[in-house]
Amino acid sequence: MTSRFALLLSLALSIGGVAAAAASPAQLISEFRLKHGEGRVTMDATLTAIAHDQARAMAARDSLDHDVLGSFNSRIARANAGRAAENIAYGYASFDKTLAQWIDSSGHRRNLLLPKATRVGVASATSATTHRVYWAMEIAGDYEKRPVVADRRVVATGQAKPVATKRAASSCRLRILSVCF
Repeated sequence: MTSRFALLLSLALSIGGVAAAAASPAQLISEFRLKHGEGRVTMDATLTAIAHDQARAMAARDSLDHDVLGSFNSRIARANAGRAAENIAYGYASFDKTLAQWIDSSGHRRNLLLPKATRVGVASATSATTHRVYWAMEIAGDYEKRPVVADRRVVATGQAKPVATKRAASSCRLRILSVCF
């Protein structure tokens, strides 16, 4: 009887622990966005990889710097997003405290509320020398179709002939700090 009780108690604690598990960064960001009229975001592997590279580079150099790996535009290009933004921070070990710090900062808050954002990537890394925890968050809209730039097709004569192409219209009327408006 005692072992059954221990097993049931253990099971109950496990289930309770699952219910009490911390929300993911995407869930926390989505909750904030929904309160302010924007849509949910989901975790994205490409954005997470970009965030991970950025956080690791900042931790390795012990430097809070958006350009530690190059310009934001060059790093975010592989995400194929027309609009994207990045938040970085250091100091807090937990994401919820880092998120609170970003919410309290007008520029970071604006990035969190990026219009039409649908995906996010979040990562942290710890400096080996100072033990500071560095955070990076990449947020972006849907993947965009690549514009058709050139197409060469073989025609009946066996010669390669250029085919007319379409250029994608830019939806960016104004770009400030790598954010399209």
